[in-house]
Order: sequence, then structure tokens, then C-alpha cells
Amino acid sequence: MSDLICDFCGKGVKEVEKIFSAEHAHICNECVDTCSTVMHKEELRKAKQTFQKGLSVPIQIKEHLDSYVIGQDEAKKVLSVALYSHYKRIDKPTFKNVEIEKSNILLMGPTGSGKTLLAKSLAKIMNVPFAVADATALTEAGYVGEDVESILSRLLASADFDIERAQKGIIYIDEIDKIANKSESATSGRDVSGEGVQQGLLKILEGGEVYVPVKGSRKSSSAETVLFDTTHVLFICGGAFVGLNGDGKKSKNLTSTMGFLKKEDEASEVKKEIESKDLIAFGLIPEFMGRIPVIATLNELSTEDLIRVLKEPKNAIIKQYQALFELDGIELKFSEDALENIAQQAQEKGVGARGLRGIIEKIMLPLQYALPSKDDVEKCMITQAFIEGEAEVVLEYSSADKEAN
Repeated sequence: MSDLICDFCGKGVKEVEKIFSAEHAHICNECVDTCSTVMHKEELRKAKQTFQKGLSVPIQIKEHLDSYVIGQDEAKKVLSVALYSHYKRIDKPTFKNVEIEKSNILLMGPTGSGKTLLAKSLAKIMNVPFAVADATALTEAGYVGEDVESILSRLLASADFDIERAQKGIIYIDEIDKIANKSESATSGRDVSGEGVQQGLLKILEGGEVYVPVKGSRKSSSAETVLFDTTHVLFICGGAFVGLNGDGKKSKNLTSTMGFLKKEDEASEVKKEIESKDLIAFGLIPEFMGRIPVIATLNELSTEDLIRVLKEPKNAIIKQYQALFELDGIELKFSEDALENIAQQAQEKGVGARGLRGIIEKIMLPLQYALPSKDDVEKCMITQAFIEGEAEVVLEYSSADKEAN
């Protein structure tokens, strides 16, 4: 036996720990380990191809987000990696005796910058249940308002009460900055919608089993409940965090610009990267921030971004109105200066992309009222002059005579 040699690597029995023999073939323990590693990698490669059917790699996830959300490239990269990692974790919660923990996400940005839309788009990519909750409506158990479990009830309802499907869904909690601890403020009485709500959210954020009412937002002795495991639910929290700067506090020489701050004596400011300690100083408790390790910051949309929001996404507002007018046989067009005017109005009001629809609704209402009754209108052109009330809308009739009506 002392002259045994591995048929794969040629090492003798004294050079390795053990040599396995089968009739005329021999293999050492080192080659067995190498073969095992190769097989394991091959299994992982095959698993990756079939893993979470429909799940793309981060670059493809971002490309999908690009078709719905304009700008915010860095935030989309962060979200793409987080989503990919989260659903890999669902597939392999433990790998090589290493337990992979859940990475919930915090989206920070001004109103109308795309926080809710990003969360909805992520759920659309994965084709998983999605629910939106408002943190300001949540209160501690026993007070008037909604229990934290009501968030899970909404997710269960969006999954058509399929508990297995709901437990792999995504929940977006908006206005999370509004439940920051207000103990330093001048308010009196118990802060039932602040730190207590943060404490109540800890268990479901981290992952645990919670009894959830199937219908309604309040648990009672007669309410039907179901055991809901939040281990694989991805939580995305969003907030504007008005007044937050590098040290988590408001600065006296800064003025609010709907979400973040801008120095009065500077045209532009390089924003400091917001860290967990800044958010803790703002009023979120350390235990809460410990369960949201991924932070993505969204920037205020520029006028150019808002123009792109009007035209480019799959569900762009302009495309929606063009479809509505086409149903009446009318081709709707907007001039470039008209789009720029609408974007500038939204920019000046500080409402971001969310305010674009309200501005266009006001512009389009008289046309939506009058044009359906005119059978001979073929085209309608919205100009800046019409928006500013300086001219009538430009209409083209089926008689081929162009008139300004």
C-alpha cells in the first residue's frame, strides 16, 4: 500500500492524507475535494439560470427601472443590487453554514422624486404582491389608528389571501420620517405615533411570525387571524426627511427646498452622504436603523428630468392623455415649449413629478369637456401660448382647413 499513487495528480500516499482505491483506480482526498468543488460550482451555475424564475441580474433590473423612473441612477443601482441579493437569500437562506440576513431598504428624497414609483416598479419586476402603507396612520397598540400588523393585512389582500405568496412580497412604508422620535420637541403627552411605532415595526422588519387579521386593521377576539412569517418580506421605507443635513439636525443658514436643504448663499451645495448616525440624530431609534442597512438617496428632479418624465416612461402622462384623446379620434400633441412650461411650473411649486399630473389636468380639462362633442376635429396641438392663456388651442379639422379655434 505504500506505493499507491493518485491516478489524477500523481501524488504518493505519503504526500496526501488518504488515497481511495477501487480495483485498479486510485484517487487522493485532495482530488476528491477539487472534484467536489467543481461539481458544486456547476450546480450553482445551473441554479442561477433557473433561480427565481424571471429574476434578472442587477444590470437588467436597473434597465427595467429606467423604463419607468427617470434619473436617480445611483439609487436605482442600490435598489437593483438589494433586490437581487434579497431574492437570492430567499432561494438560499443558509449557504455554507452562513445565514444570510435580510437587507431592508430606506429611500430618502424630496416629494415627487420617485420613491413610491421605484418600490412599485421593483415589485412589478418580480411579479410579487406589493402593498403601500403610510407610517403617519400607524399608532401603538391600544390607541386609535392602525396597528403595524395592518400593513401585513394589506400585503395579504394584494396576494389574494395566498399566504405563501404574500410572505415573499414587498411592502413600501411611506412617510417614515414622520415617526421619528419627537421627545425633544415642545409637544406634551405620549408620542403614540413616534418611537412606539418604531418599536412595533422592529419584529416584522427583522423577520418573525406575527398573527395578522385577515380583514380589517384591528385584532379582536372575534377577528380571524393568520400566522404570517415576515422573514422573506422585503421592506422599503421612504421619507423626505425635511431639514436633514450631515449631522442629522437642521442648520440655521439652510432653507428647505421640499425635502433636502440648500444654502441661501450658494447656488449649489454638495450634499453630504447621509449615514445611519445622521438618521438616529434625526429621531429614528438605533434598533430601527439596524434593521434597514441599505440607504439610497434620491435627488430633486431638474426641469430637464421633469420633461423626460412627461414623455419617456412607459406610463408617461403625455402618453396617457394621447391614448384618451385617440379614443375620441383626435391626435394630441404637445409642443416642446409647452412641455418645458409645464415642467417649470412643477419645478417652481417644488412638487416634483407628482405635481405634473395636477398641472396637466388643469390645462386639459376644458379641452376634455369641449372636444368630444366636435366630430370634425382630427388633431389638437397644445402650445405654450395656450397654457399661458395668450392664445386658443390649435386644432386641425377633417376638412383639411387648419384653423385656430
